[in-house]
Amino acid sequence: MEKKRVGVLLSGCGVFDGSEIHEAVLTLLYLNREGVETICMAPDIPQAHVINHLTQEEMSESRNVLVESARIARGEIRDLKDVTAAELDALIVPGGFGAAKNLSDFAFKGPGGDVYPDVKRLIDDMLASNKPIGALCIAPATVGMALKDKSPELTIGNDENTIGALQALGVKHTVCAVDEIAIDVKNKIVSTPAYMLGPDIKHVANGIEKLVKQVLSMI
Repeated sequence: MEKKRVGVLLSGCGVFDGSEIHEAVLTLLYLNREGVETICMAPDIPQAHVINHLTQEEMSESRNVLVESARIARGEIRDLKDVTAAELDALIVPGGFGAAKNLSDFAFKGPGGDVYPDVKRLIDDMLASNKPIGALCIAPATVGMALKDKSPELTIGNDENTIGALQALGVKHTVCAVDEIAIDVKNKIVSTPAYMLGPDIKHVANGIEKLVKQVLSMI
């Protein structure tokens, strides 16, 4: 029997301007434990900005989302523009601010923002192919923005401002604890709050493990 192939869409390297590293690594770990083949990918574009993770202040330098994401993927990564839904059985998007700064501009423009074109293409094609999507932390905001005409059911935890922005897009929001998942059966979308709630890696890990198992069960 062929291995299931799951895409992991990264958005840089580091919680404040890219992918949340714990979330990305835990996703890869739980997929590997399930015997899944993972395909890491990221857009070959400049980061929205670069944040000093020691001081959380913006730095006057530029970095590339694909190059930075390659750090997490140990170099085994593809340019998002070359990946199609036909190659994948499922797609998972870890969080970190990069998911809402580099994959979309939700972090800057809220419900009035846009999704990066290749991100929207892949998400739309996964949905059209009836293939499941998982989204962690703030990543459900970008997924919800991409699929706003489908009224997806998602969670980003319990932050009222973010919930309000998602509801303005037409998203149906479910409040979840860190170790819980929200399941949109119709659209085959699974989401979990992860570090939107925290407080630490063991709690985040429980939700991510449940999400991975649920996504795989929907293939």
